[in-house]
Amino acid sequence: MRAMSIPVTETPLKGAALIKDQVRRLPDSPGVYRMIGENDEVLYVGKARSLKKRVLQYAQGRFHTQRIALMVDLTRSMEFVTTRTETDALLLEINLIKQMKPRFNVLLRDDKSFPEIVIRREHAAPQLRKHRGAHTIKGDYFGPFASAGAVNRTLNTLQKAFLLRSCSDSVYESRTRPCMLHQIKRCAAPCTGLISLEDYGRLVEESEAFLRGKSRAVMTRMSEQMQAASDDMEFELAARLRDRIRALASVAQEQQINPESTDEADVFALFAEGGQACVQVFFFRAGQNWGNRAYFPRVDKSDEDLDVMSAFLGQFYDDKPIPKLILTSVEPSERDLLSEAFAMKAGRKVEILKPQKGEKRQLVEHALTNAREALGRKMAESSAQTRLLNGVAEAFGLDAPPERIEVYDNSHIMGTNAVGGMIVAGPDGFQKSQYRKFNIKDTELTPGDDFGMMKEVLRRRFGRLVKEEEEGGEAIRPDLVLIDGGMGQVGVVVEIMADLGVDDIPVVGVAKGPDRDAGLERFYIPGKPYFMLEPKSAVLYYLQRLRDEAHRFAIGTHRVRRAADMKKNPLDEIDGVGPGRKRALLHAFGSARGVSRASIEDLAKVDGVNQPLAQRIFDFFRKA
Repeated sequence: MRAMSIPVTETPLKGAALIKDQVRRLPDSPGVYRMIGENDEVLYVGKARSLKKRVLQYAQGRFHTQRIALMVDLTRSMEFVTTRTETDALLLEINLIKQMKPRFNVLLRDDKSFPEIVIRREHAAPQLRKHRGAHTIKGDYFGPFASAGAVNRTLNTLQKAFLLRSCSDSVYESRTRPCMLHQIKRCAAPCTGLISLEDYGRLVEESEAFLRGKSRAVMTRMSEQMQAASDDMEFELAARLRDRIRALASVAQEQQINPESTDEADVFALFAEGGQACVQVFFFRAGQNWGNRAYFPRVDKSDEDLDVMSAFLGQFYDDKPIPKLILTSVEPSERDLLSEAFAMKAGRKVEILKPQKGEKRQLVEHALTNAREALGRKMAESSAQTRLLNGVAEAFGLDAPPERIEVYDNSHIMGTNAVGGMIVAGPDGFQKSQYRKFNIKDTELTPGDDFGMMKEVLRRRFGRLVKEEEEGGEAIRPDLVLIDGGMGQVGVVVEIMADLGVDDIPVVGVAKGPDRDAGLERFYIPGKPYFMLEPKSAVLYYLQRLRDEAHRFAIGTHRVRRAADMKKNPLDEIDGVGPGRKRALLHAFGSARGVSRASIEDLAKVDGVNQPLAQRIFDFFRKA
């Protein structure tokens, strides 16, 4: 797009008088104008088919709202750019609004990229994975999906149906035996040669066909293969194919709406109330519902719905792929111009439609119901908690504020009564019904081995998650995992999660700083140097509260277990072993089991235990 700036003459004029003075030098051509206030603050960015006629309306002083009158009154200077066409002006206006975020424009505030699925073709055994951002990886991209949850559900289905690997290349190359995903029939294990690359390639092509909307053809082909295997009495193969077909069939059951007549479309529904608005966006690709997301653009109560929709659509598609069809609950004020601009960007025709009947109308009504409900929740929720979670997302580079944070801590005394604790927090505060305790069961652990305990806790927690996803149960994934510890503990957790195939969940370690002073905590993210937050920041206090709550829960659980253990212990049955000596023995050997394995010489080294008592303890555990 070619544009020409028009120089502005310095003038002491302001408000309507300044605008009237500028009109005299403006051309009758398309362009973009900026209204600028004190300290060079950009108040408003607008576009016009005729700069002269549009700006003259401001100079005449006939305003529809007090808000526009205030904007004109605050104007201290203006800047203009002419363009070849009004479509070019629209595209430039959208770009400038997103860059400058003017106070008086409708503004799309949440503009994060959407996750996609990519089949990465840079390896002999293509990898199936979640992706965000630019398409820099060689492969096939499918999306957008509305959220990480929508992607995870689809990936889960694809893994069950097509057995494609999700591990990184480094993990793939280092495998000497199949991982757990193969054991639960979610990966064909090309890493260890359990499937040939040729056969694996056929699975890749089937998954690509499914993602491109050819699900019925894929399922028909699988059904034929299952019947052939059954006829040949290869019942194990037939059973595996049956399970894969069921996984694909479950897609239609899990999604609320799967349109039959709409192969590819984005659906936008706007609901505004009390000076706030929600735009609910649904994505339909390959005839499937790929999720939805609620947006809360910055609006004024005087803004018309059709203008809000027009501004929202323009900003939304500034940096996102545009589908062939866009369905809206409100016809945007500049529908034809937007269609032309989108077609220019996409290189093909793009239709914007407010449907009046049929299935498309039902899709829009469904989105509108969701928009109304989402705005109600938004207006009711605590703004303080929202700000904190936004701050957490910003501090740790998350794609969105976390809905579920899981925090882990261990507690023990010299290795005795070791327990792991998990607490859960989110937009509604601490979710105590979701807290979980883990009694450490590994008898081979060295007493006090924090790394080993953390390994057991995380393997049990996320191993259960993988199993629940496999069985189609209610599997709840965290958006963030916080670990009490530094890079060592974080490395252990990352290793466990990579082995289980859930390494897309963000992990952060929280370690106390020098001298263990509160306020000097260091935060560890895999692959990055540690960092600290501002000592008095609200986000730091919030993270401290999460860590302290996890510590409190783990200690409380440990104390309960220790009290029960102190009351019921084989050592209680040995003459001469009272509470003091029992405590000393447990501290020395970690548990009654540890005492039972000790030699007489080691027992005699414990404070309060003489040679005869050591012999009595030794004999007690070895009596017939």
